[in-house]
Amino acid sequence: MRIELARVRTTVLAAVIVIMAGAATHTAMAQVTPPSLYERLGGAYSIATVVDDFIERLLVNATLNANPAINEARARVPKAGLKFHVTTLVCEVSGGPCKYTGRAMKESHQHLNITQAEWDAMVVDFKATLNKFKVPQREQQELITIVGSTRNDIVRSSSSVGRQ
Repeated sequence: MRIELARVRTTVLAAVIVIMAGAATHTAMAQVTPPSLYERLGGAYSIATVVDDFIERLLVNATLNANPAINEARARVPKAGLKFHVTTLVCEVSGGPCKYTGRAMKESHQHLNITQAEWDAMVVDFKATLNKFKVPQREQQELITIVGSTRNDIVRSSSSVGRQ
C-alpha cells in the first residue's frame, strides 16, 4: 500500500510539474510578444496629440487649400470631429483598442478630387508632424506604409480627371 501511495504521489507531483512548466512557458512566450505599434506610439493620448498637430498643418496647407472641394468639406466637417475620427482610425490600425466608426476612405474622399500633388503635400505634413514629436523611424515607416495603403482610395486616378 505504501509503495502504491508513493507511486500516486510521484505521478501527481510529475503532473503538477508538467502543468507548472507549461504555465511558465506560456508566461515566458507572452512576455516575448513584441508590443504593438499602438503601444510603441504611446497609446491613445500620444496618437491624439500627433493627430491634432497633423490636422492643424493640413488646415493651413496651401496646396490643399487650393482645392475648392476640400475647402467646402472643411466648412461642413467640424475640425474636432475630423481629429476624433483620424485618432480612432490610427488607434485601430496600429493595434489599439479603438474602433473607427467613420466612413470608408474611398467614400469619404471620392468627391474631393484629390490629386497626386495634394496627396504628396499631405505626406510631407504627416512626416513633419512625426518628426516634430520624434517618432522613431521604424514606427514612422510603419505609419507611412499604413497611410500609403489608402492612397488608391483617396487620390483620383488620371482617368477620372474632368469627370467629377
